[in-house]
Amino acid sequence: MSSPHIRWAGPRALLLELDSLETVLAVHARLQETPLPGQVDVLAAARTVLAVFDSRASAQAARAAVATLDRDAAAVNAGSAEPVRIEVVYDGDDLAEVGRLTGLGADGVIAAHTGQLWTAAFGGFAPGFAYLVGEHDALNVPRRSSPRTAVPAGSVALAGNFSAVYPRRSPGGWQLIGRTAARMWDLDREQPAMLRPGSTVRYVAVREVVEVVTVAEPAGQRESAGQGGPAAQPDTPAGVQAAGVPALEIITPGPQSLIQDLGRPGFGDLGVSPAGAADAAGARQANRLVGNPPGDAVLETVLGGLSVRARGELTAALTGAPADAEIRSGSASRPAPLYAPFPLHDGESLHLGTPEAGLRTYLAVRGGIDVPPVLGSRSTDLMSGIGPSPLDAGTVLPVGAADRGRVVGQPEPPTLHPALSQGGTDGAPVVLRVTPGPRDDWFTPQSLAALTGQDWAVTAESNRIGVRLDTSAGGTPLERSRTEELPSEGVVAGSLQVPPSGLPVLFLADHPVTGGYPVIAVVVPEDLPVAAQLPPGTTVRFQAVDPGTMEPLRPGALQQPEPTAPTPATNSL
Repeated sequence: MSSPHIRWAGPRALLLELDSLETVLAVHARLQETPLPGQVDVLAAARTVLAVFDSRASAQAARAAVATLDRDAAAVNAGSAEPVRIEVVYDGDDLAEVGRLTGLGADGVIAAHTGQLWTAAFGGFAPGFAYLVGEHDALNVPRRSSPRTAVPAGSVALAGNFSAVYPRRSPGGWQLIGRTAARMWDLDREQPAMLRPGSTVRYVAVREVVEVVTVAEPAGQRESAGQGGPAAQPDTPAGVQAAGVPALEIITPGPQSLIQDLGRPGFGDLGVSPAGAADAAGARQANRLVGNPPGDAVLETVLGGLSVRARGELTAALTGAPADAEIRSGSASRPAPLYAPFPLHDGESLHLGTPEAGLRTYLAVRGGIDVPPVLGSRSTDLMSGIGPSPLDAGTVLPVGAADRGRVVGQPEPPTLHPALSQGGTDGAPVVLRVTPGPRDDWFTPQSLAALTGQDWAVTAESNRIGVRLDTSAGGTPLERSRTEELPSEGVVAGSLQVPPSGLPVLFLADHPVTGGYPVIAVVVPEDLPVAAQLPPGTTVRFQAVDPGTMEPLRPGALQQPEPTAPTPATNSL
């Protein structure tokens, strides 16, 4: 086997292009079994493995090591376990159409689907969703021309040369051939995902499926393939406060208020994004000011409007986007400081106005928000649909005990970038630094120049998944130099993915773990807190920098410092 082509996916991640799915699974298994120093996550895809590291130095040190992985990874047996048996009732809405497209007829489709062993190549799209590859291409069919707005949970489907089971109700454009009661994702299991890369599957035709429910399973937590309801969410403590335990009561949540910490990296193979605070610098500062560890849970609120009441004596801090804040106690009131700790006495309420600049404000309380963690994190993940639900009025959040010896901080300058108050619709554009690639060679020279040579406007459709951009006056969308579809591959936060519209989407904390559109550049991690605070209407300018030195590259253009051969074209899903 030849050495992999290695592309930088931002300054801290490597995208390894490999020559076959077997090599992908072997390299992925090796990196899972023996992680490289500083390795945070590793994600298998159709023809690539994405390795993410904790720093630029770790990524650079890993580059030499991964160059030879595919030559010795064959020693790793990624799929030695017995195949997973999935019982299927073959009555899907598209079964007849798949029979027509393949020329096999409905019975032939069932025979081909059950008559081969399927291997989980990679995860993505949703927690527990695994892309399965068969032993032959007899069932290679296109996606539906018009995707369904809702596909029932447990639906067994085909698209391209992949098969999959939808773990929960969600939109989708795959061809539905049957249904199963197999629970592809269950947070009550030690391993929530039924399938991981390298797992093998044997589909078995049955007349009816029966869901097995354990006695210990809480009522209301089941997800039936026939009902197709969304996966139940962990219960956020509401309206209950243990005796003597301080708490924070939500009076009004504003447009959106979420519980966030520093996220849950390392679960990309399960289809779970890292999530965590969109502006990690603001969340860290809030915890630092009240004497918490940096990973304690805080409240992240968008565009103000949040009101909370103290149950017990609390120490709090507000950071991120600056907003007028008032503490009320009966008929009396006083202002609450920003970027400094302050007391919130039992029964007092805190009320936030609309931010003067930026988008997201963070509220920390000493001891942290003490809701149950999910996969090691208390963060709300809007993309994967796990973690605490968005906060509602009346929710009561318990506050943890403060660690002894941790000192409450002194007032600090804001972490909010000065450009956010100076830029926007009427000022100079907010500058975000980007590094080239990994797919900058998919675009015309004119588009490479346009990315950094023109202004972009933040649209109102932006959210925690991504900042959606439009062209400013006189600008032009980006055009590809290659017309084939890109095989799905792992993406990192900060990726500028370019769909057919030519208008980039800047991925934030809740981004999907894989994507099928080329990434022209990646915003450097140090600038992601700035990106997370961009209100709609803000004008943005991208500046290309060298990933090693962070020095600007040639103005108005991207330069790929390490060109490599392109990936062979395959059908994208």
